Amino acid sequence: MVRVLILIVVLCAGNALAAKPIPLPDVKQAGLIIAFQDIQSAARVNFATVVAGLPFEFQVRPRGANAYTATIDGKPLAESAPGRWRWLPPNKGQHHRITVTGPDPAETSFINVAVTVPAEKQKKGHLNGYHIGDYPLEPMNGLAIYERPEGFVEVHREHLDLPVSPRFTLGQFLCKQTSGYPKYLLLNARLLQKLEYLLDRLNEAGYPVGNFEIMSGYRTPVYNASIGNGRYSRHVWGDAADIFIDQHPRDGKMDDLNKDGVIDKQDALWLVNFIESLGEREDFRPFVGGLSPYGATAAHGPFVHVDVRGWRARW
Repeated sequence: MVRVLILIVVLCAGNALAAKPIPLPDVKQAGLIIAFQDIQSAARVNFATVVAGLPFEFQVRPRGANAYTATIDGKPLAESAPGRWRWLPPNKGQHHRITVTGPDPAETSFINVAVTVPAEKQKKGHLNGYHIGDYPLEPMNGLAIYERPEGFVEVHREHLDLPVSPRFTLGQFLCKQTSGYPKYLLLNARLLQKLEYLLDRLNEAGYPVGNFEIMSGYRTPVYNASIGNGRYSRHVWGDAADIFIDQHPRDGKMDDLNKDGVIDKQDALWLVNFIESLGEREDFRPFVGGLSPYGATAAHGPFVHVDVRGWRARW
């Protein structure tokens, strides 16, 4: 019997947590499918956000009677159905480790789950001293993805290296604005899946890429406005990232992807074209969203915007 560890990290307001990243195995695939919320994942490391007091349900697929067992901090968690569990997140900041035991030694999966701090705790656009700003009162075109967020993930310095997927950590997606701790962000689990998917496809195609550099992940409304971006940028809702590949050499800017001897927008376009080539694949369907290349400025090199808004957008 092999233990499948699902680490649940609870982040709540006013509580300086001491979550330490757990060592992760080299193997990125879990050998099973973990399903939670609207996510299905074979990755060893995953991320989710939940609201305190609302049930968090997860299940193992395929399911089978008596095939898996789960505990929370060593205490048994009863199945609500074969291979399915239901956990009620507490209101206080605590750490919980759920251990799922499966029949196959290859079956190992982690989920880092953050309990969000309610947005209603903001005072004049600030949450525990962190300046978030105001979201639009009405969602653009009435679309649900533009509704005001219910809560934010609280991040202390010790959470920066917390794994949220096989290759990415929580700190990579923090807003760039200057502040002390705690900081707050939104981070969409589907975006993490998309970034991992793109890296997998690049490597399969013969382009050895260890990771993307995240030039910009979450942006608070106040920071987004300060850099002149539109108020409905998907960065503000945590489901967009500006990325580039920086490996040969590691110099803080995009690699010469098209091998023409020049680092410019054409390298960002090369990556865009590669991503576009995946668009007809069935396994790409969950990742449909925005995509655009950007050239270099005095402040940064070329990069590519990707998001998971749910429909195709190009500019």
